[in-house]
Amino acid sequence: MNFPTVDLKATGENIIKLRKEQGITVRQIQEYFGFEQPQAVYKWQRGESLPSVDNLFALSRLLNTTIDVILVGNDQGFSITKLKQAG
Repeated sequence: MNFPTVDLKATGENIIKLRKEQGITVRQIQEYFGFEQPQAVYKWQRGESLPSVDNLFALSRLLNTTIDVILVGNDQGFSITKLKQAG
């Protein structure tokens, strides 16, 4: 059984897609968060890092979606039923 994890690269690609669908620029995200430079946003998009929980929540509001839609997981094969059967 695989433990569910976040796929950073796929999540970054998803952030780009969601951002573009909303017509939002990297610069606008930078300003929304009050970052002096856009590097953090670019790191999220490249899958080098994830936003903090607070920033992820704020990003979901900005992109008019939920955190679950932003995050892309590697959770194939995981279910509570399988967990109960294994235990």
